[in-house]
Amino acid sequence: MTSVASAVSEGGAMRIHLLCVSKRPRDWVAQATNEYLKRLKGQLDVVINDTAPAVKQRSKTTKLAREADGLRRVCPPRALTIALDEHGDLWSTLEVAQNLDHWRARYADVVCFIGGADGLAPDIIAQADRRWSLSRLTLPHQLARVVLIEQLYRAWSVLHNHPYHRG
Repeated sequence: MTSVASAVSEGGAMRIHLLCVSKRPRDWVAQATNEYLKRLKGQLDVVINDTAPAVKQRSKTTKLAREADGLRRVCPPRALTIALDEHGDLWSTLEVAQNLDHWRARYADVVCFIGGADGLAPDIIAQADRRWSLSRLTLPHQLARVVLIEQLYRAWSVLHNHPYHRG
């Protein structure tokens, strides 16, 4: 597990954990992610943890199970869990903002699981409290990370009447 970055929160507010099955992020992913984390600093606490993909497994089922174990090890207890899944609910930006507002009023920790090249293990998806699809398109997992963090920033900007969101 490698901690990539963290934005600082206001006095013990809700933390959003992006738990990703990924090797070290590519430079462009780290740069984009860090840009949005910098914008969120002091506003929303975002913690990103990468768990190593299981590369030397014969079967996809075994690979996904090992990756799921890695995700569970870094998942905070009693967190609201959201599996990013192409078959999940499609949320508009305003719905993401409403969800974010709801979550911060009710949870100390919210976890978003981002699978690796083969997606998430079926049990991670089945056991998640929510399933969220960023798009009906299949996105590479590193791009999904950037889209997710951008949407969290955009949702924060909606809730705070920040000019970033002009929709």
